Amino acid sequence: MGVAGTLLIRPRAALVLGRVSNLPTVVSNALAGLILAGAPAEGLPLVLAALVPFYLGGMYLNDAFDAEVDARERPGRPIPSGTATRQAVFAAGFVLMGLGLAVTVGAGAEPAGLALFAAILVYDAVHKHTVLAPVIMGVCRLLCYVSAAVMLSGQLDRPALIVGAAGLFAHVVGLTYAARQEAYDRLEAAWPLAVLAVPLAWALWSAQDSLLALALCAALAGATGYGLRLLFRRAPGDVPRAVGLLIAAIPLYDAVLIAAAGSAAMAIVAALCFPATLALHRVVPGT
Repeated sequence: MGVAGTLLIRPRAALVLGRVSNLPTVVSNALAGLILAGAPAEGLPLVLAALVPFYLGGMYLNDAFDAEVDARERPGRPIPSGTATRQAVFAAGFVLMGLGLAVTVGAGAEPAGLALFAAILVYDAVHKHTVLAPVIMGVCRLLCYVSAAVMLSGQLDRPALIVGAAGLFAHVVGLTYAARQEAYDRLEAAWPLAVLAVPLAWALWSAQDSLLALALCAALAGATGYGLRLLFRRAPGDVPRAVGLLIAAIPLYDAVLIAAAGSAAMAIVAALCFPATLALHRVVPGT
């Protein structure tokens, strides 16, 4: 095989590998991390310059590490289908992750960047082999809040940031548990999904003094409730649809917390990432 074959990643495959339809959730995470830490929202482009490559690189490495499993369970994925080579995907993933790390280091957030780099790499390398995979993925998203805050010199000791990050962690643990069943289109046990009550409870508590936040909380509850309905119904195709909806609901959680912090305009921006994610899922699969 020549160099051209070794480095092949076709354009459509590049989008699918990166799960680019989920990028609006990264935008809302970055906004929430900034606002909750008291950092200026104007720093969003800098934060995204780090978090977007981290996200894309992590997704690329996910497929690269999972290539053998995907060949059995998801043969339509880019590597087993031949639209991307494993070597090229590994290379692209590490380059993107390195870029994200370089931006965080340049912004004076080296510990946060290193922690996020390590968490993503550990998840990609071991998630098929450990029941703790949802916890590791939850840590990855939690560190998005932390990285955004640190890069813009926000205050990490703010209760809204700490508890908000814990709620995000819980939401991602729940949806990642469901996502682990997606290849089989079934849900083996429902009780771990109880963790999804944590972000809903914190969102409702945070929203008490803001009509906008309460409205967004109702939207979050509706999206989560419908996602759970799909998971419990377990009809063909329900698990993938539920996972996609729960991923898309991440910005609603972010938006509630942003609105509760008094930033209505930024809350609306974050909330719009919910329909944007759903719309993009129609173009590029989110899982």
